[in-house]
Amino acid sequence: MSADLVHPGHLNIIKEAAKLGVVTVGLLTDEAIASYKRLPYLEYEQRKIIIESLKGVDHVIPQFQLDYRPNLVKLKPDFVVHGDDWREGPQKRTRQQVIDTLKEWGGKLVEIPYTKGISSTKLNEAIKEVGVTPDIRRKRLRRMIDSKNIVRIIEAHSGLSGLIVEHTHVSINGVQEEFDGMWASSLTDSTLKGKPDIEAVDITARLSNINDLLEVTTKPIIFDGDTGGKVEHLGFTIRTLERLGVSAIIIEDKVGPKKNSLFGTEVVQKQDTIENFCNKIKVGKAAQITEDFMLFARIESLILKRGMDDATARAQAYIEAGADGIMIHSKEKNPDEILEFCKWFEQYDRDVPLVVVPSSYDTIYEYELADAGVDIVIYANQLLRSGYPAMVETAKRILTYKRAYEARGNMMSIKDILHLIPGGK
Repeated sequence: MSADLVHPGHLNIIKEAAKLGVVTVGLLTDEAIASYKRLPYLEYEQRKIIIESLKGVDHVIPQFQLDYRPNLVKLKPDFVVHGDDWREGPQKRTRQQVIDTLKEWGGKLVEIPYTKGISSTKLNEAIKEVGVTPDIRRKRLRRMIDSKNIVRIIEAHSGLSGLIVEHTHVSINGVQEEFDGMWASSLTDSTLKGKPDIEAVDITARLSNINDLLEVTTKPIIFDGDTGGKVEHLGFTIRTLERLGVSAIIIEDKVGPKKNSLFGTEVVQKQDTIENFCNKIKVGKAAQITEDFMLFARIESLILKRGMDDATARAQAYIEAGADGIMIHSKEKNPDEILEFCKWFEQYDRDVPLVVVPSSYDTIYEYELADAGVDIVIYANQLLRSGYPAMVETAKRILTYKRAYEARGNMMSIKDILHLIPGGK
């Protein structure tokens, strides 16, 4: 069982299993569940306590993967009891493995008919409409890092784009793929207001966007903290984000007037000293109250052509200063220098997450990044960038044809918008 949302269907399976003998429940771990669908709302230990308390359950053991064979060989049960909803989809192969393994000692598969009127999908949608608490949302990113091969984050610059991140998913070979969380980008926040990306939009204004996201989504948020601002102000920013339920802040090791990193050396950009930035990290970490919140250090050495030695020296120093993770940035069109840094990072004896942002080197696949040791990939501005050309084209068509009919193909229908917004029907 996953048993994230316990419903009458689960109770019926346990009731029927108890008629056959002593009941051991194989409870899927977070890692096992995340391998084929969204991370459960409740952590494994929380779900274990619930299942152990149910009438008819004698034992609960962890199921570390979708392949049940290791536990079956260990226990050699007379019966495996399971709902019949695994005959199709991602667990179809697992079902056949169970049948074949049970034959080795004469065991039997007992399948309980799906309980009518119960839909896990609808239950999950109901939870999304209710929302989550700041505490649950905040700690979710750490759980994802621990459970998933790579965590997939994309920018959300408004409540509407947050809904897109929340609800968009595709099914590939029976596995549901979706975004794991949102990136609150300073670039997109500034662009949306028609202002340059020079920290012209203050924290108070940016928090307004965060509140819009919090109201309509449940997924974790990573905040783009730019340079972190004045060190005296960083603590207040972190406590505000933490209180709201934001999972992490990423601050970059530059000083002076903010310039977007993708300008590289085309404009004057100054990197902070290692000593000063380490102090900023320490101040930020000292300010936080919970253990769930994370501060990531973003290294600009490759952007500023300071070299790999400078980048690795800074990574080591920032981790020693208390950074919860490292983001390495590059503006090159290919991922070679990022992969070189990844190779060094894998050998470094400190277990903290590595974050990359493949905006310019966008030909690399997520599985290649994961194989290189990357823990989080951030698609930092793609939603806003894709929305702008569509709006320009629509505007041009209306001007050209003197009516809106020719622009229909670029637009979402009013009906679809009403369905997208909860309560808008």
